[in-house]
Amino acid sequence: MLRTGSALTSLGAWVYLGMFHGRFWQSGPLLEPRDTPSSAPDVAIVVPARDEAESVKACLKSLLAQDYNGTLSVILVDDNSTDGTGDLARSVPDPKKRLTVLTGENRPAGWSGKLWAVHQGVQHALTNIGPHGYILLTDADILHARTHVASLVSKARDDNLDLVSEMVALNCESQAERFLVPAFVYFFAMLYPFSRTADPSSRVAGAAGGTILLRRRALERIGGIETLKGALIDDCTLAAHVKRSGGRLYLGHSAQAWSIRPYQGAHDVWKMIARTAYVQLRYSPLLLVGTVIGMGFVWLLPIFYAVFAKGRPRKIGLLTYLISCATFLPTLRRFELPLWRALPLPLVAAFYMAATIGSAINHHRGTGVQWKERAYKDDAA
Repeated sequence: MLRTGSALTSLGAWVYLGMFHGRFWQSGPLLEPRDTPSSAPDVAIVVPARDEAESVKACLKSLLAQDYNGTLSVILVDDNSTDGTGDLARSVPDPKKRLTVLTGENRPAGWSGKLWAVHQGVQHALTNIGPHGYILLTDADILHARTHVASLVSKARDDNLDLVSEMVALNCESQAERFLVPAFVYFFAMLYPFSRTADPSSRVAGAAGGTILLRRRALERIGGIETLKGALIDDCTLAAHVKRSGGRLYLGHSAQAWSIRPYQGAHDVWKMIARTAYVQLRYSPLLLVGTVIGMGFVWLLPIFYAVFAKGRPRKIGLLTYLISCATFLPTLRRFELPLWRALPLPLVAAFYMAATIGSAINHHRGTGVQWKERAYKDDAA
């Protein structure tokens, strides 16, 4: 009876996730290329960069080559790089004089490194755009199609949006990437269902840091980047502030931007997850325990019963496992991967669960969040 009850609980969880959780498993909205809108507003692109020598030139070339009929400027903030990122950025050909490279100042107490760099770039950007302009936040390891900025602005103008964000296409070439990266997109959509992000009546507010187009008035309404200064999950924190201020959001997948940051091994993906997983849980041991138990019921219990149980629990476990695999298929199609890769999804979920526990262990050991040779022990570090 206990096994049957727990199996039915797991099945009920998947019925809810599949039917009533914003249809997170669907492929999600995709912004097709669009022309520059009439009376094109000013756009300033801010790129924080720390030790991005391998990708910064390609990123800037793609931004400077944008087909945009309005005023466009690009501001790269060299965030105390040690690999010559700033010099490489300054060497990029810029015939239209769109590029400014700033040398970042030392980070004040209370700021995360990235947001301090973003803040400096945004302060400069505000001098380049009018009151109806937009700021595009992106990363130095992302390439953009020539139509990307025009498409983002057209979407924002046509739908009267304050924030337009896209999850860029991620690298999926190495064995570790093919095994683990599609699940990152899938789990992100589970945490921040795209349809609920777009729904003004929902409290869900998600954004993907690789591409965030933000209306100037919305930024000013929330009090600027300084409002977020200690946030370690800066993209979703920004989206939450904009939505709470009455702003309208869009979150989708991108067909016009892609990351060139490689994840050669499972350890690289582990570090990406562990960097902010415990932050997501607000550093709460109780939330961690609840999350681990919940993930066990949702991901591990069905496959355990399908393999080792008998009778009704086994049948329910198998059905639940197949439902979970089916929800992963649209993500696999987006990555153009064979559908059989849905079968080991419980193992992938176990990997993410372990990385989340590892994130908590790092925090309680005092190492906290580590990224780009920096460590943050809490949200205000």
